Amino acid sequence: MGEETLVAMPLAPHHHHHHARLDAPPHHIAAPAQPQQQQAPPPEPVAADEEERDRGVVEPPPARVTRTETPPPVLAAGAGAGEVGDVYYARKMLQGVVLRPSPHLPQPEAPPGLARALSAPAPQGYDAEEEEGDGDGKQRPVDRSASAAAAVVDVASIGRFFRDRRDVLSSAITRRISSLKESSSPPSAAAADTYGVQEIHLPNVKVTVRLKDAIAADAAEDEIDLGEGDDAGYSFSGGHIKGRVSFFSRSGCRDCAAVRAFFRQSGLPYVEINLDVFPEREAELASRAGGAARVPQIFLNEKLLGCLLYTSRWFVRVKLVKNCFSGADMVDGIVNHLECSRAKAVEIGKELARKHFIHHVFRENDFEDGSQNLYRFLEHDPAVPKYYNFRGSTNDGETKPAAAVGHRMTKIMLAILEAYASDDRRHLDYSRIAASEEFRRYANLVQELQRSDMTALPAEERLPFFLNLHNAMAIHAVIRVGQPGAVDRRPFFSDFQYVVGGHPYSLASIRNGILRANRRQPYTLAKPFGSNDRRLELAQRRANPLVHFALCDATRSSPIVRFYTTQGVEPELRHAAREFFLHGGVEIDLESRTVNLTRIIKWYSADFGQDRDILRWLLNYLDPTKAGLLTHLLNDGGPINISYMNYDWSLNA
Repeated sequence: MGEETLVAMPLAPHHHHHHARLDAPPHHIAAPAQPQQQQAPPPEPVAADEEERDRGVVEPPPARVTRTETPPPVLAAGAGAGEVGDVYYARKMLQGVVLRPSPHLPQPEAPPGLARALSAPAPQGYDAEEEEGDGDGKQRPVDRSASAAAAVVDVASIGRFFRDRRDVLSSAITRRISSLKESSSPPSAAAADTYGVQEIHLPNVKVTVRLKDAIAADAAEDEIDLGEGDDAGYSFSGGHIKGRVSFFSRSGCRDCAAVRAFFRQSGLPYVEINLDVFPEREAELASRAGGAARVPQIFLNEKLLGCLLYTSRWFVRVKLVKNCFSGADMVDGIVNHLECSRAKAVEIGKELARKHFIHHVFRENDFEDGSQNLYRFLEHDPAVPKYYNFRGSTNDGETKPAAAVGHRMTKIMLAILEAYASDDRRHLDYSRIAASEEFRRYANLVQELQRSDMTALPAEERLPFFLNLHNAMAIHAVIRVGQPGAVDRRPFFSDFQYVVGGHPYSLASIRNGILRANRRQPYTLAKPFGSNDRRLELAQRRANPLVHFALCDATRSSPIVRFYTTQGVEPELRHAAREFFLHGGVEIDLESRTVNLTRIIKWYSADFGQDRDILRWLLNYLDPTKAGLLTHLLNDGGPINISYMNYDWSLNA
């Protein structure tokens, strides 16, 4: 890095009207008069290499050549001398010679922060003043730059370093970070002549220039290889696979059967190794894929692809992962950058995962070394466009505690309600909120939640935190994507997301996954969080029906928007439920023995119980008049009809 090297490249022969030695001044420049001497004997034949050098042709050396020459003194004045000098310097530069400025001119200095060290001790008798004279062909010690002592690098700076180089780490560009490391030995001249390849080395960049003839020869060789042997290339999904596909399996394995069916359906030739038939191959699988590897394991030649097929009972699908890197890639990059041990690099990788700089592509683990587990940077998650508290890159600084961010968020949102909501909080002026300074500060604040450590949030503070986050996100969603539709509500409830603690959260996932203890959303079969989802650690242990009357979805039939405190969240929830039922949440018709309930109770009936259980639960939150009527219907032994009101999806503006 610190050494400046100029590689001497071969020059094509040029035909000139006259040839002059470049080491000597041109013939039309005056030279000092020489004393008269006797006629010298005829010169001996000049060796071929010396003759080529006299003509100005420099053969490419087998390794990098660093030469320093002092330009000849100006021997004649006038315009012609200046032009000749220019030609002299140009030819010297084309020959790959590093020209040193004259002694009376300023000399190059090392960049700031770098120390100068000699590559080798000076030979005995070496005089530094000789370096100022004209070139005498003696080898000089070469000054090399020695890097300053490495400073202590914290995790945040390491995260910034790898995030800035995320395109290099990405598998779409390179599969190995170690390929950035320059080879300690330059390629031999024979290899360069064979393949017509010339390499140019720059800091952190390796440029390879290949001749067209060599590229055409390689293409012709590839075409020949395609028709020979069992390792020929096969067409697959519009691409071309060159090599042999094999996978390890066991009898009766459903996943192995799915892989086999997929290969057959794709018309892709493969080799199957059944470990129940060939148990002696288990050691080979353990050495190639790791001791804990389970079948099926797929290989392309010697490259482990893992199990890329994720199956269910009824279908098989291929999961294509982009912008990712393996754990081994990250460890190699840390080792090369920090020059530390591999064990230390693994610990740094785990810390980067805990800080949410990186995460597993399927959220299966924190961080492990090896080629089987794939990871990506947080900003490379495919759902990044859905994160409305994300602006191009993560916050690389030390994150604030989630509790402090939540407390600040609550104060800002209360100020918004006081300034831009009606007195009863049933109507909000969203256009003025969007243009307000309060909302701008809120949008900047929620970016602090990207990498917050949510597990450090105390259990008693999680309920008010997510209640307030839901209601604030609902206001933000109206401003950014519009009101929830009566038919298609996915853009509002599911697609509008924040990234909090490295994980995505939507309005639906907060309500059903966190506040309802991971219960199914109405009219769906799957739970919001899988069994291995880390967000389950933040979910409530049991569903509290009162949360449904604390969550506002920006519609006229939803509860009014409120924000809750950590100390008084339970009484505040009961008060919110009483306010909701007092203002139209329930209607009782004594003559028809009918109780009209909000449709929220129908949608989330699993949280309230059976019909009569729901009515008995309601008695705790009704005003005295409605509570007396409902008590009469429950105690007289007659049937009670329960109906549900239509939900008004109009915006609460």
